[in-house]
Amino acid sequence: ISGYSLVVQARDSGTPPLSSSVTVNVDISDVNDNSPVFTPANYTAVIQENKPVGTSILQLVVTDKDSFHNGPPFTFTILTGNEEEEFTLDPHGVLRSAVIFKHMVSTEYVLCVQAKDSGRPQQVSHTYVQVRVIEESIHKPTAIPLEIFIVTMEDDFPGGVIGKIHATDQDVYDVLTYTLKSEQKSLFKVNSHDGKIIALGGLDNGKYVLNVSVSDGRFQVPIDVVVHVEQLLQEMLQNTVTIRFESVSPEDFVGLHMHGFRRTLRNAVLSQKQDSLHIISIQPVAGSSQLDMLFAVQMHSGSFYKPAYLIQKLSNARRHLENVIRISAILEKNCSGLDCQEQHCEQSLSIDSHSLMTYSTARISFVCPRFYRNVRCMC
Repeated sequence: ISGYSLVVQARDSGTPPLSSSVTVNVDISDVNDNSPVFTPANYTAVIQENKPVGTSILQLVVTDKDSFHNGPPFTFTILTGNEEEEFTLDPHGVLRSAVIFKHMVSTEYVLCVQAKDSGRPQQVSHTYVQVRVIEESIHKPTAIPLEIFIVTMEDDFPGGVIGKIHATDQDVYDVLTYTLKSEQKSLFKVNSHDGKIIALGGLDNGKYVLNVSVSDGRFQVPIDVVVHVEQLLQEMLQNTVTIRFESVSPEDFVGLHMHGFRRTLRNAVLSQKQDSLHIISIQPVAGSSQLDMLFAVQMHSGSFYKPAYLIQKLSNARRHLENVIRISAILEKNCSGLDCQEQHCEQSLSIDSHSLMTYSTARISFVCPRFYRNVRCMC
């Protein structure tokens, strides 16, 4: 307990008795009676041979139960095991290489490290760090090509995470890092540690080929990453049809079914080769395992096919479509629960272009805006 606040009252012996109160604050000063604590108590680390001088090997983690002025900053010292000065330890507790290690020279080092707190008198703790020297990488990283589809309203893309690169390495201790060519950093970024791809706001319509590479410190491998950006027109929303799928997650649809279903759907609804199929959004149906997919078809002239025409085409081709994935329903109007006739049911569709949904798999990522469907009876 760092302090107490007492209220003291004095009362006299008169008639009537009079009194007065005062607050007394008692602060408890901290004594430096706790030593620093290493977590874990001892460490094991590895470094590959031929890594450059200054390579980070280990981050020491130290805590102290005393108050802040009796705890950090800590002073770190290597007491034993560093007689040849192969290691350095910075003020933040990062152990680094001071030489280029060779597996044939030595395979293991054991260091005794001391941490000293900032109190008076100072308290100290010790830990042991075992560092193993392993052979350098012999395998190149492998990465899966990634294709990303972004659907956004006209000039209204807010930016965000749009996908993740999946890479592996057969060398157990390799740490992979990801880089993007500098000339593309005005539009995209890649997290160097986990391979997540971030798009900045305001992407224009079109195709982008990103120059991304993954490195294990010795080998650097290029990765094919292609980003397709499609900007929606307001007229599309007035001519959409919804296909509702049964028992499928968005990620499974994107990774397993989207390419095949898109091809089958094109064959079913496109009247001419110049027609364009636009998948606007996919979204789980709340409270169920179903999935809605919104799409529209644009003619070569620029106008769009009416939903009634597309639904007729879909109904005729439903059996072929279900060879790819099971369909629960084909929706133009969704007036379930409303007691009005079909011709008096009005549906409106709204898109929240700032609420993006990203469905990312190893090979394909689909980024689309959230949509809302509103229906009402019209007099």
